[in-house]
Amino acid sequence: MAHHKLLLNDDTNEDFSLIAIHCSDEAYKMAFMINMHISLQLKRKSRDLDFSNQGLEVTFPIFEFENNYSYTLYNLVANKCKSLSAKFHSSGSLFDEVTSEKMVTTYLIPEYKILDFFLKIHSDYKKIPIRKLVSSINEIEQVISAYSLESKQIKSKNNLIFD
Repeated sequence: MAHHKLLLNDDTNEDFSLIAIHCSDEAYKMAFMINMHISLQLKRKSRDLDFSNQGLEVTFPIFEFENNYSYTLYNLVANKCKSLSAKFHSSGSLFDEVTSEKMVTTYLIPEYKILDFFLKIHSDYKKIPIRKLVSSINEIEQVISAYSLESKQIKSKNNLIFD
């Protein structure tokens, strides 16, 4: 009888560039400002990036632009998601229920809690000038700072797979 062996290829070694952005604005406004200053056409995807964290459903808005001429895919995603957690405490009687609510912040990449957005750039064809892109993002008035990150240093790299 023949034995079959299945090999699991680790496909998390996807090669991409990552730009970290500090900006206190909402995700839709950040995408609009990048579109205006860098001439991208970021559009919100029909499905957000969904996670389940400690019983909470967490969604991160994701914006995408695919440049068919240079075979480049741009993804802008927020790093922070604030959600309301409610707990019900029963005192034993029929009508007395005490509820407590608190705001819980969940991070897409927990090791970079200070960051607000990530711009992920994946190109199959040519190398993207990251320094020029970072300097263009830094010229946006609402952006506090932007810089390039090494994707190899990120522990929770699987959270950046958007397919």
